[in-house]
Amino acid sequence: MMLKVITPLVSVEWLQENLEAENLIILDATIPKVGAIKDVIKEKQQIKNAVFFDLKNVFLDAEGEYPNTIPSEEHFEKEAQKLGVNNDSYIVVYDDLGVYSSPRVWWLFKAFGFTNIAVLNGGLPAWEAAGYSVELPIKKEVAEGDFIAMFQKELLRVTEQVLEASNNKELIVDARSEGRFYATEPEPRADMRGGHIPNSKSLPHGKLQSDGKMKSTEELQKLFSEINPKNEHMTFSCGSGITACVLALGAEASGYTNYSVYDGSWTEWASRLELPVEK
Repeated sequence: MMLKVITPLVSVEWLQENLEAENLIILDATIPKVGAIKDVIKEKQQIKNAVFFDLKNVFLDAEGEYPNTIPSEEHFEKEAQKLGVNNDSYIVVYDDLGVYSSPRVWWLFKAFGFTNIAVLNGGLPAWEAAGYSVELPIKKEVAEGDFIAMFQKELLRVTEQVLEASNNKELIVDARSEGRFYATEPEPRADMRGGHIPNSKSLPHGKLQSDGKMKSTEELQKLFSEINPKNEHMTFSCGSGITACVLALGAEASGYTNYSVYDGSWTEWASRLELPVEK
């Protein structure tokens, strides 16, 4: 059986039913949550046959000035092939926090022309809550894939484009908390200016979720119709490009496809002191 994407989100029940599909690849995209207090770390578990997708050390521009920025087309292609990704693969990506960093992987693949990918709604917590089996992470040898990357530049915006959008009062939507947006709480990165991009709107990524899962299609559609009643192009921003992709996922699940992600996000904007800030 060969799987084909129907929706950007799949349930844990669906994944359990399709675990043996011949073209299925499961990616674990877990990263630590920014600003989270380190707790007692329990033994790492993963869904059966999952492969670790390293957002922090591999799938980024390692020479970039700002964290998490997108790698080159050539680098992404080579590293995805090492994970066994083929052009006809079906990827399900998840993380240990519910839906936090996995949408970044979903967006990265889309940005490089691969659309047969979905996010596991609820991630590992939902998988374990359903009583499905997990395993200890083990290093697996996988055959190199034949995935070919084709960069889709319309899905990404750089600072100069976002500045122009801000000046033109185009729709920029910020996934950070309202406290960070209005500078009533400090940024998690030391010495970072607080506030937001002028003329942007606040939509904290947590508002798209309930109990660690993305909300229903109808609930997401209501959120996006309220913030984007004219069905304009949306530029999504956050702290460093991770949770902006939660908004992108929610938008696509709602039927919106006219969007892009500001890759440098607030870390780049606030670091460049020539750029204006609102509070």
